Amino acid sequence: MHARFVLVPLAALAAVAPPAIHAATYLTVAQAQALMFPGQRLTPDFLDLSTTQIAAIERDAQVKVLTPQVRAWRTSGGGWFLADQVYGKSELIAYAVALDAAGAVQRVEILSYQEAHGGEVRLPAWRAQFIGKHHGDAMHLDEDIRNISGATISCRHVTEGVRRLLSTWALVLAPQAHARG
Repeated sequence: MHARFVLVPLAALAAVAPPAIHAATYLTVAQAQALMFPGQRLTPDFLDLSTTQIAAIERDAQVKVLTPQVRAWRTSGGGWFLADQVYGKSELIAYAVALDAAGAVQRVEILSYQEAHGGEVRLPAWRAQFIGKHHGDAMHLDEDIRNISGATISCRHVTEGVRRLLSTWALVLAPQAHARG
């Protein structure tokens, strides 16, 4: 029996090869904090949500809570820095949200992005749509937040993540901070 070799054009191999994963870190948490709250001191205020708190946030935000851990920092100016993650199509998107003392979104930054497509959520004009949004404001993709063709899943999940963080702030962080004085 003779061995046979089959020559396959490179283009055919490319058609069956999995897409390359694009992984990029744009900002560390410390860099994002300095960018979003220049000159302010940030104090960690991490917490683990109770099952009751998770249920309340999910009901309020209409979004599942992925992890009970909340990574939050209070700023010397009364605002909040929240670091979080959502899934893109299959990989995590790390992002941060800056809130003023009244809970209004001041800024959204993408910290890292692992997907091959959809990285357009980093575009400043797209992220600027969240500025000024408060807990309870309408924030639904294609209705209140513009979608980006080719980045629909990333846009949807970041939008839902911001809405969930605003619910977390309103239902858990702000009341606890107020109770502490």
